[in-house]
Amino acid sequence: MRVLMVGLGDIARKAYLPVLATRGDIELHVATRDPAVRAHVALEHRLAHQHASLDAALAADRFDAAFVHAATPAHPDLVAALLERGIATFVDKPLADTLAAAEVLVEQARRRAAPLMVGFNRRFAPDYAALRGRGSLIMLEKHRHRQPDRARRVVFDDFIHVVDTLHFLAPAPVRRRVVETQMTDGLLHAVTLTLAGDGFAAIGVMHRDSGLDEERLDVLGAGERHTVLDLAERIDTAGTQQRRRRGDWTAVGRQRGFEAMCDDFLIAARERRPVDADAILRTHAVCEEIVRHAEAAG
Repeated sequence: MRVLMVGLGDIARKAYLPVLATRGDIELHVATRDPAVRAHVALEHRLAHQHASLDAALAADRFDAAFVHAATPAHPDLVAALLERGIATFVDKPLADTLAAAEVLVEQARRRAAPLMVGFNRRFAPDYAALRGRGSLIMLEKHRHRQPDRARRVVFDDFIHVVDTLHFLAPAPVRRRVVETQMTDGLLHAVTLTLAGDGFAAIGVMHRDSGLDEERLDVLGAGERHTVLDLAERIDTAGTQQRRRRGDWTAVGRQRGFEAMCDDFLIAARERRPVDADAILRTHAVCEEIVRHAEAAG
């Protein structure tokens, strides 16, 4: 199976290359315009196939699947070029930083019958996946230290994980949604999203001027409380408390869901699984609503 990785930024090098470069069932190609990065990655991971751009890669070879890890503004053009050729495409979140652009790409994937997946790794992180549908109150906090920014960048590049994870963990369909934002001098400092349905509420909070970069998930109900800290430590409480951390020999890629997510996408590529348009567009639609709320307030 011939697989192309487009863009070799921080997340590609930290999360995806360690997973994909060791697989014996794929022939991995990499493409980036930066020759120094391209040479370094190829040497570090012993990759024989390098390309100076997506166009160069597509002109030289045929691919069964592709991973896109370029900067967000480049996603629409890169993804469209891959989908037009019917190539199964994985995109590091977001698919695009507007709902309108995401809708165009999803429709293209449908038209070309090309599998399309967005990289929401928390769906595959074992401690998060184990809590799906478990509680009536879900609270997810994801904070940043001194990083207020433009609303669209904050929401589509970071808070989108919170939006998608709350929907994933919800035990029933979402019936109601409430958004609150805090803007100062045109920058988004905090956002709160509440989703509710029959018998549950899910609350997501992000503060961009917090004291620490941190993430905490709490799922409560049926006499139990389950907590996951920074995707690395699990605390289960039901009268007594049990704590456990990621084992010393457990790979970070496995704990944070990247291994299982890549597996799932490559299976989807082989089976030509149809795009889950509803899940992709639902998350991007809520993000667009949050951005409109923030910009109106700012």
